[in-house]
Amino acid sequence: MKKILPILSLLFISCYQQERNCSDFKTGKFQFELEIDGKKEISVFERNDTLQIETFRGKTDTSSVRWINDCELVLQKLHPKNRKEKKAIHMKILTTKDKNYTFEYSFVGESTKQKGIVTKVN
Repeated sequence: MKKILPILSLLFISCYQQERNCSDFKTGKFQFELEIDGKKEISVFERNDTLQIETFRGKTDTSSVRWINDCELVLQKLHPKNRKEKKAIHMKILTTKDKNYTFEYSFVGESTKQKGIVTKVN
């Protein structure tokens, strides 16, 4: 009996999947809060099927959006100002809940990933 209990608990844990209603977050207006040098910053962006327009620190950038599947997309800046901005960003929605989604992102081809939480504002 002692050997069966851990196995059963692993079965139940492995069957649990986080909610992912990614299609609810493909389009709309969103807000992303991040911390840079100990200071809270806010990025606001609006996304449709093919474009994302983001305003951060008073500057607006436009990126093309290419959906890989319902939960993954690639962003490519349309008017990059330097070599780093030319790199595409891969984003993957990990979980969704109400008006929020948790995602991870990295430059395409790089293994270092960061995570964040986005809130849909409309």
